[in-house]
Amino acid sequence: MRVTISLAISTLIVVMIFTTSFVPHPPGDTPPNHLFTVGVGAGLIGGLYDGYYPYGKLKQHGNFGLGAPDKLDGELVVFQGKVYQTQNTGKTFEVEDKQLTSFAMVNFFKADKKFTINSTIGKEALFHFLDSVLTNVNGLYAIHISGQFSYLKTRAFPPVKEHDHTPLTSMLNLQHFFEFNNAQGDLIGYRLPSFMDNTNISGYHFHFLSAQKNAGGHIIDVKADKITIEIDQLDSYSVQVPATNDFEKFDFKKNRAEDIKSVERGQR
Repeated sequence: MRVTISLAISTLIVVMIFTTSFVPHPPGDTPPNHLFTVGVGAGLIGGLYDGYYPYGKLKQHGNFGLGAPDKLDGELVVFQGKVYQTQNTGKTFEVEDKQLTSFAMVNFFKADKKFTINSTIGKEALFHFLDSVLTNVNGLYAIHISGQFSYLKTRAFPPVKEHDHTPLTSMLNLQHFFEFNNAQGDLIGYRLPSFMDNTNISGYHFHFLSAQKNAGGHIIDVKADKITIEIDQLDSYSVQVPATNDFEKFDFKKNRAEDIKSVERGQR
């Protein structure tokens, strides 16, 4: 079924396609429509940067997602079953299975809905549109956006030393920013509900990967020209709790929801 929707935001023309095909059971022990999380979001924001979970094992639980590298030095994207790191220099490359992540979220992506936007749209209008089609405010959604972007601004954090627990909000002035014009590529991300804050990261969260797989980073700003949006609604999630001394001693009593939002925006 194909439906054309006319919206007031940026005079968008959107084509929506529903897909109802059977979703096969993913490999391994991960159920369909499941978000698998390594680490705890508030822990990463508060300084738990040391990697403990290998990428090879992470890929057994999902072929799509994002996260943080061991001792930071950038951002992670999981796309089409491969894991890419964008370092604070901007260098982007596929990582080895034996390397480690401190925090990541993945799922086996299978689109339930698909939309095409054929006109220019900025970040605020894009999120407004997504809100209009992701109608369950307490739902878990994996979101893949691909196509042409007239402008992108991304960031990556620098590396830290082992067991350095400086909170990410205290490192905002150390971020490295990257700007791209007329770029082709993919946004890999999620919209998660408020009840997942601190355990995970609520709201919208996207990382970029260029079509050439040589550039990326956490999305700070975006303006798209012609994009396809694919939505995968999830219905469960789990957390792989770190078995490390640093995690066992970490103070989770502090509510870091505002710190998480600052880190997501790239500014206080």
